[in-house]
Amino acid sequence: MKRIKITLLLMMGGLVSACGAPIVPTNTAPFEATPLSSANAPVEAAAQAIPAAAPLTDVQVKAITITVPRSLTVSEANRYLPKGDIVWRGDPIGDRHQQVADIFDTAMTRGAQSVNGTLPVSLDITVKRFHALTEKARYSVGGVHNITFELTLRDPETGAALAETREVHADLDGFGGQQAINADAQGQTQKVRITDHLAEVIRQELTRAEGFQNPRLGFVQAMNHQQK
Repeated sequence: MKRIKITLLLMMGGLVSACGAPIVPTNTAPFEATPLSSANAPVEAAAQAIPAAAPLTDVQVKAITITVPRSLTVSEANRYLPKGDIVWRGDPIGDRHQQVADIFDTAMTRGAQSVNGTLPVSLDITVKRFHALTEKARYSVGGVHNITFELTLRDPETGAALAETREVHADLDGFGGQQAINADAQGQTQKVRITDHLAEVIRQELTRAEGFQNPRLGFVQAMNHQQK
């Protein structure tokens, strides 16, 4: 892959930071908004170029941009279903937005590398929700890792959208109790399982016309989706 770029967009603070390994280094401008890519300039023209055809499934990813808006709320409350867009305990306490961005960067890169189509594309990923399990849920009843993101495929040279942006629901069964303890002992931590899962999700999104089909995981999943 020629270029992998991750951008953490700080909407409320006006701060944009970029990491990853693009071919051309991108300078960080910590106190002013920076475009995701210079290739995104012809946005209005690109909107008119969006085809009405079926989702593209014969692609080769040349670049990836991950955006985790700072407008997403974070909860550190140790409850079964805390309110918050981001609930994450798989890393030490810190910048949860950046931690989620890192997980998506690793997962999307891995999944994209397994796709060997013919049409060059860049991926724009915007995280909408990343609601994993709290300590209380993980070491008792378990639950559902509730993950939602938006995916846009673009021309890597012009930034023109090649298909309509689609919302992807990528939920995963969350282990609880002894099952969670056993999984941790085998190296299957929340972080490992979610990363592997998201890699498979993006692979299916890029190779199957119907994309990834979100599983039915019951009442807790429904509660998560209704929660704001």
